[in-house]
Amino acid sequence: MRPPPPPGGRKICGISLGLLTLCLAAALSPQSHGVSLYIPQSTINATVQEDILLSVDYSCHGVPTIEWKYISNWGKRKIVEWKPGTQVNISESHKDRVCTFDNGSIQLFSVGVRDSGYYVITVTEHLGSSQSGSIVLHVSEIRYEDLHFVAVFIALLAALAAVLISLMWVCNRCAYKFQRKRRHKLKESTTEEIELQNVEC
Repeated sequence: MRPPPPPGGRKICGISLGLLTLCLAAALSPQSHGVSLYIPQSTINATVQEDILLSVDYSCHGVPTIEWKYISNWGKRKIVEWKPGTQVNISESHKDRVCTFDNGSIQLFSVGVRDSGYYVITVTEHLGSSQSGSIVLHVSEIRYEDLHFVAVFIALLAALAAVLISLMWVCNRCAYKFQRKRRHKLKESTTEEIELQNVEC
């Protein structure tokens, strides 16, 4: 005959089973941590007329609303807003200059110096939770003064190379003439020695 269970044993067992059930339910149910946003490159340097990709990636439940805003010394304005798979609303200031992707990234075509600034993305779930991030874009002009300096430097190197080649050619000709004169003198001295030997004989 087994002894009866200690008092409160069934209560403790019920609490443990309840906690285990809650843990399993939390593990098996869809996670509700809201929106997560990943930005691989937070700063981008570019020159004018380049096409720039503002790359991001997000994860959330359902279809979110994605919005990009532009903030700079010239002001703040919305660039584009859309839900993946639906109509894209592009502002007039960026018509024909923006391409959107389902992962939240956008591409800017033919950027200029005035495109420098902060680009803020906001991803909002249908439940209301949201996540924001930013990318800093620096756009610089092509410095023609630097190109001019490089061109002048290359021209100077070419002129110096031409001078060195000319000097080498002159030195080679002088050495050739010197060797010819030396051979001629050796030949003359050899001839004189032979003639002297003949006279002595």
